Amino acid sequence: MQLTLQSPYDMHLHLRDTPMLEAVAKYTARYFSGALVMPNLNPPVDCLDLALAYKERILKACGDSTFTPLMSLYLTEKLDRAQLKMAKEAGIQFIKLYPKGATTGSESGVSAILAPKVLEVLEVAQDLGVILSIHGESNGFVMEREAEFHSIFAELATTFPRLKIIFEHLSDHRSIALVEKYDNLFATLTLHHITLSLDDVIGGALNPHCFCKPILKTPKDRDALLQVALSAHSKFSFGSDSAPHLQANKECAKGAAGIFSAPLLLPALAEIFEAHHCLENLESFVAHNAQRIYHLPKTDKIVRLTKKSFKVADSIGGDSIRSVVPLFAGRTFSWDYEC
Repeated sequence: MQLTLQSPYDMHLHLRDTPMLEAVAKYTARYFSGALVMPNLNPPVDCLDLALAYKERILKACGDSTFTPLMSLYLTEKLDRAQLKMAKEAGIQFIKLYPKGATTGSESGVSAILAPKVLEVLEVAQDLGVILSIHGESNGFVMEREAEFHSIFAELATTFPRLKIIFEHLSDHRSIALVEKYDNLFATLTLHHITLSLDDVIGGALNPHCFCKPILKTPKDRDALLQVALSAHSKFSFGSDSAPHLQANKECAKGAAGIFSAPLLLPALAEIFEAHHCLENLESFVAHNAQRIYHLPKTDKIVRLTKKSFKVADSIGGDSIRSVVPLFAGRTFSWDYEC
């Protein structure tokens, strides 16, 4: 039995920078037509020159590949019409808004999202047809941060009705209705938020490799998001939020947030969709929805998964990158990439 996926896209990806970029880029480049690359480097990718230079490093790390990195600019108050116009003309159609201090690499983010200068930037983005991606969390109690951000999404969606807004890595079941309410609001879903809960982080021994932001929530949240993914809901696309870290930065007193899932995304998703008798919806979730929501091309890239068992090795991505290991090490999957 074989499963064919044409033009799959990962619409939320962290590739970091060299040398880690060189270690991880190949996993996404091999199996996806393209991916929306997050700009939260240090320093952040907040202008056209930095974005184009980063794109060149990504392409070099991917080698001979048909993979297209979709670049984004880190939204700061210094972003203006001239810069956004040049970026759009250069093929960059995404800006990423980070609330200051909300997640990894958000130190340069926005403190007051509804401040006049930020709204000016968003009005320009609306005029130019640039897409706004948002890490939607407040700085409140960790389990309520996403829900507390709902009012910001509502304000932006109504103030800028022609601005396409992406609610990144949805984690709370209460957010589903919000996305459905506004015509210009869409969302991405990760593998980890539709399969894991807070129990996987702190239910037994502390597992830092399951620590991510937004944090994994309750089984009710997980199951609700899973149903959205399985139905290939038209307002949701796949975005892995695969986020590699050095082992030393995960296994320490202040472990970094992020789950490195890139090497096994499609076999894991195929297994989940098959188990719930929804395998026919997988291509819509990982390909068609992204093509429609983001106006992306249907490419000639074909990914084939074969129905056969394989066991995950103890180490994937090199000795220093280990977030995938505790999630999948020693596990047997029923689908494998066809080489």
